[in-house]
Formats: sequence, structure tokens, C-alpha cells
Amino acid sequence: MSGKKPMTKAQIVGALADKTGLTKKDVAAVLEEMKEIAYKEAKTGFTIPGLGKLVVVNRKARTGRNPATGESIKIPAKKVLKFRIAKAAKDAIAPKK
Repeated sequence: MSGKKPMTKAQIVGALADKTGLTKKDVAAVLEEMKEIAYKEAKTGFTIPGLGKLVVVNRKARTGRNPATGESIKIPAKKVLKFRIAKAAKDAIAPKK
């Protein structure tokens, strides 16, 4: 690991404002609205082109283990939200050989 920390929300807003010429307030509003749309559309899937998409996945019921007691427990089936990263984003992290 390089030891470099991820960008904060303020740093992202500042970088986008510098790049686009918009005000930080406008950029923050766009990001906030994008988040709201993603939450609303998560049940059907939400794609950010070139970055990835949110998808609903059905997890099956399974048997787990209580780490404190070692006792077996039943974990019920449930729906979970996952983020599938786009191929272009994967290639940016780990380019093809």
C-alpha cells in the first residue's frame, strides 16, 4: 500500500469545482442529488457510467457460527445491495498484463 489516504468529500468537491468551473456549492448539490437518485433507484439498479453500478443481490439462508460461543446459528435469506465496479475502473487499478 502506498499509505495515501482516500479523498474526503470536501477534497472531491474542490477538485470537481476546479475542473468544471462550477462553484463548490453547485458541485456539492449535484453530488447530493446523485446520491438521492441512487438511493431511490437502488431497487432496480443504478449505473454510474464508467465507474460501476449498484445491484440488488438475493443472499440465500445459511448456517453461521457465533464467534463468541462457537454455537451454530441460522442466518436468514435477505436482499443486499452491492456495487459492481466497471471494467474500465478495474483496469485503471490493475491494468491487463
